[in-house]
Order: sequence, then structure tokens, then C-alpha cells
Amino acid sequence: MSSVALGIPTVRPKPLAERRHSRQIMVGSVPVGGDAPVSVQSMTTTVTADVNSTLQQIAELTASGCQIVRVAVPSQDDAEALPIIARKSQIPVIADIHFQPKYVFAAIDAGCAAVRVNPGNIKKFDDKVGEIARAASDAGVPIRIGVNAGSLDPRLLQKYGKATPEALVESALWECSLFEEHGFRDIKISVKHNDPVVMINAYRLLAQKCDYPLHLGVTEAGPAFQGTIKSSVAFGALLAEGIGDTIRVSLSAPPVEEVKVGTQILESLGLRERGLEIVSCPSCGRAQVDVYTLADRVHAGLEGM
Repeated sequence: MSSVALGIPTVRPKPLAERRHSRQIMVGSVPVGGDAPVSVQSMTTTVTADVNSTLQQIAELTASGCQIVRVAVPSQDDAEALPIIARKSQIPVIADIHFQPKYVFAAIDAGCAAVRVNPGNIKKFDDKVGEIARAASDAGVPIRIGVNAGSLDPRLLQKYGKATPEALVESALWECSLFEEHGFRDIKISVKHNDPVVMINAYRLLAQKCDYPLHLGVTEAGPAFQGTIKSSVAFGALLAEGIGDTIRVSLSAPPVEEVKVGTQILESLGLRERGLEIVSCPSCGRAQVDVYTLADRVHAGLEGM
């Protein structure tokens, strides 16, 4: 039997597909899209108006490798806290706006690096796009059009019957077209669903329809274990196809855990240089040591290196 020389690869294999071409925007100092590395985001769970707690959590996220952080702005008190948070945060801050368009302008004035808007639940959002576009353009602040299956425009729910991939994409592109009418294209898009299969198909469709950078996310993914599985399946499929420019793993868990999972997903796909990796067997009847305990102790000792 003749031998076959397979050789040993000297570099990590590339993902399955070349990266999708997208325009690049700047979220503060972090480039998103184009040839920039895929970035990892998270969101604070503190009351934003509690400035000290919010900044403390942002510091913890920064230490864990988070590159961009989002904060909720549901009230006037939260809006008033934005200037000091944006100024003191070590990483770019995105203001997450629902319901009240006035907080979009407050976030821009506060110096936030970007604003996320949910067009499905902001009152008379379409009527405000011109003003938002002018304010964002003047300040150099990008806008994320964040479409969410749970708050889809009722008109699209009526048209499609439910939050289908087509409905999510139509919503996103409609809102983008309104900004484009005012010459504003400093945009990134997300089309989130809690079903990974629907989410994957929505992003595949969206990637064919535009060149805006895409923010990947599975919304309402669930507790740590369930959410990790859902996000890993969805992100892995899309990133391996070259789709996705920034990611946020949504977990009902401390935000630092979101960053750990997101970073591990990128490392597993060769999209980020690996840190120390623990290689341990699943154990079996041949094991003569407590593999589980040993692996956990090594992981705890090396975490963060």
C-alpha cells in the first residue's frame, strides 16, 4: 500500500468563504465593515442613569475584550447621564433608543459613538428620519437600523403573516431608503429573530440586497447555555459564509459572558487570533484522573491570558 503525503498546514485554514464586501463605518475608534476585523459588542444591564454602576460594568466589559458597548436610554434621566458615560467610557458607547425619538438627538448631542434605533417601536419614526439624518451627519455619528422580530411594523406583519426573513429585510431596507433620501448612508443594519434559522436566512437575504455592514444577533436567545448554542449556530453559519461585521451574543447572563462567547466563536472560526486553548478529553473508562475537575482548574487558572 503506497503512502500519501498529506502535509501539515502551517497556517490556520481560512473560513469557508471570502468576507462579504461591505462599506466601512466608524463607531468611535472602531472600524466596522470593509476589511476591518469582526468586532465584539455587548450591552450593559445597569440602569444607565446610575452612572457609577454603568461605568463600572463598562470597565469590566472592556477588560474582558469587549470593543463596543450599548446602553439603554428609556428615560430622560438615562439621556442626561449619556454625556459623562460617553466621555469616561474606555470603549465606544452606542445609545439604544426605543419609543421616543427625542432621545436620538440627546444621544448625538451627548457624544455617543453611534445610535441604535428600532423603527418598529419609535413613534412616528419615518417622519423624524430627515431630522435624525441631519443631526447624525453633522456630528459624524452612524446609525444602526435595528429591526427586531418582536417589534416588527404592523404593516409588515399583516403583509407576511409573521416575522419572516423577507419581512425583516423589507423593514430594514425601507428605513435605509428613507435615510438615503436625505443623503445619509453612515448605516449598519441588524435583522434579529429568536429563531436561528429565520435569523440566518434573513441575513443571507439582506447580504444580497445591500452593502451596508451587518450587526449579527439572535434576539432573546435565552439563558447562558441555550443562548450560547443558538448564537453559535447562527453566527457560525453566517460568519463561515463571510457574512457579518460585528456581533453581539444575547444571553440572560452577566454581559461579560456574552463577550467570552462571542470571542470564542470568532476564535473558533479563525477570525481572531487564539489565546491559550485548553485541549481536554471528554473522559471515559480509561481515564485515571478526574478529567472534569482538572480541566476546570486549568481553565480557571488560565482564564484571561
